[in-house]
Amino acid sequence: MTKMMAQNGMGVGTAKNWLWLFLCGTACTSYADNQDFSQALRVANSSTALDQYVFSMQNDVLGYYPEYWKLNQNLAFQPAANILNFVQRYPQSAMAEKLASDFVEEKVKQADFFGAQPLLPYISNPDQAETCAIAQVRAKTGDALALAEYQDLSLSTESMPESCMGLSRILLQSPLMTTEDKKQRLWTQLRAGQTGQAVSTAQAIGLNVSLAQLNQIQQNPLGYLWSAPKNNETDYAYLIFALGRLATNDLVTGLSSANRAAENTPPDVQKYLYRTVAYIGGTTVLKNNFNRIVLNYFNASVGLAFSPEEAEIYARQAIRFGSWQSVIRAISSMNVMQQQEDRWQYWLARSYENSGNKPQANAIYQRLADQGDDYHNLLAQEHLGRKYNKLEQSQPTSNDIIRLNQDINFNRAFTLKSINAPATYTNREWNWAVRQSYLKHDDGLLLAAAQRATQMGWYDRAIYAADRTQNRHNYRLRYATPHQDAVVAHSANVTLDPAWAYGLMRQESRFVTTARSNVGAGGIMQVMPNTAKLVARQMGESYNPAALTDMNTNVRYGTYYLSMIQGQLEGNAVLATAGYNAGPNRARRWQPTDQYLPADQYVESIPLNETRNYVKNVMTNATHYGVILGQGLQDIGKWMRDIPTRAEQ
Repeated sequence: MTKMMAQNGMGVGTAKNWLWLFLCGTACTSYADNQDFSQALRVANSSTALDQYVFSMQNDVLGYYPEYWKLNQNLAFQPAANILNFVQRYPQSAMAEKLASDFVEEKVKQADFFGAQPLLPYISNPDQAETCAIAQVRAKTGDALALAEYQDLSLSTESMPESCMGLSRILLQSPLMTTEDKKQRLWTQLRAGQTGQAVSTAQAIGLNVSLAQLNQIQQNPLGYLWSAPKNNETDYAYLIFALGRLATNDLVTGLSSANRAAENTPPDVQKYLYRTVAYIGGTTVLKNNFNRIVLNYFNASVGLAFSPEEAEIYARQAIRFGSWQSVIRAISSMNVMQQQEDRWQYWLARSYENSGNKPQANAIYQRLADQGDDYHNLLAQEHLGRKYNKLEQSQPTSNDIIRLNQDINFNRAFTLKSINAPATYTNREWNWAVRQSYLKHDDGLLLAAAQRATQMGWYDRAIYAADRTQNRHNYRLRYATPHQDAVVAHSANVTLDPAWAYGLMRQESRFVTTARSNVGAGGIMQVMPNTAKLVARQMGESYNPAALTDMNTNVRYGTYYLSMIQGQLEGNAVLATAGYNAGPNRARRWQPTDQYLPADQYVESIPLNETRNYVKNVMTNATHYGVILGQGLQDIGKWMRDIPTRAEQ
């Protein structure tokens, strides 16, 4: 075994640690040889102090960390050769990837693109900021086509990392961007009120857009619109800016002013003026509620290219109002990658079905139903009348377990967990190990890792691994049921289906009892302190902040609150789930006012990305937990009941 471990890049010290782990099993909770990690971490900012740990830990499973911390000091000024040396000695490792990625980002900030270039082959899983930095390096070091796949970025007004802003500026100078592309970029920035960026873009295409004039228009956009000149491209730019500022401040007035603004302008300007008020209306539903006129103006803007975010907002508005031809138009305006996503394929099928084309709809439903069991796959199964009872329980083989003991990436993660290292390191190593296994289609290794993590009570990482198997699955690992007696009992006390409670817990905390959100929610059900006070009062108890960290109390309060808001929201599980995440008042505000709304349309039109995805995940989880808890055949329709009209308050 020692020889085999050495072949996998593990030293004698590493082999010793993991032979010990293999012999003693999961009862082993610490590795004495790696206690140095915590001491080294405390001096990670001191290059001199780290030297002793670089030497003493060189044969340990965590031995590359002191060297990583040393190189990470003044990273931007390290010679590329030092970084290359590290990543080549620790190939395909989490911290080598991070060091290389961070180095490239630092070099891009310095505009040292050739200095960053040698590290590009060692970055395989970049995040958004790293992706944009890599694209800049490729573009600036001779790859003329590097920018082709990022053209949509120039039309985004969402918040983005500085490296993506830099990439967007490079795009502006690229021959891949036509004058029309650059003009639409300018219009998009004006619509968003990004005056400084808009002035720079205008200069790049030869327009004299004045910052002083933009500031003056911003003071009284409606007044400007009434007398705005419409003679040239600069006038049209000011017109779009004025309508965008007006609609942002007062959507109703902006909508009513759009036609006047569009009078006597060229067709493309007219379409963009309509796009301006439609986009602003579609992205301010929290403030302005749903408005059918917004959809009408999206329809009026068809014919002008849509950015990915514009196309999605258009689709959601059309879905909300059941305008199926508009949904089809919105999806057809997306890029190819967007169109192929399960969610938009599902809505394409729904549109065909409601437009009378059932054969085409059923063909899409069939494909979605057969290829997975996530939210849109389960919805497709429901449309085909299928019930769900999948409970695969594939087990890792003895060889899978042996290979887990020999895997350097999982070894690092388990070792860090055993010594209670910070989660930033532990989770990075675990996620990296899972990704390497996934890329190799190694379901056995993933199952072995998930099983061991579950036995340790490390449920969030166990689920992360079990979720990524491709052919062999274990649904009891994927949908864990810790604390089952408490969850079932407390759910029964408030007549709540425990499958729903488990579905919510899995989404809230992945069963990390110490989880704490950035807004103060805590515990396995992420109960807010004010919510806990309310529940305690309703239950006739005195509130004790410390009680929320107790699993039993947290589940008791969480299930009680979920049942309480379900009662407030017409007994509807979708509404209550949205209310648990975003607050019952918001969930109520999103209800229809004229007639019942199918639950899938309600969910897709939820204006908060977090809440929309949250509801989808909880409903999916609840369906699976119904099977896990032995409730018989399931379908997601059990949870997706029509949304009633909002009662007048």
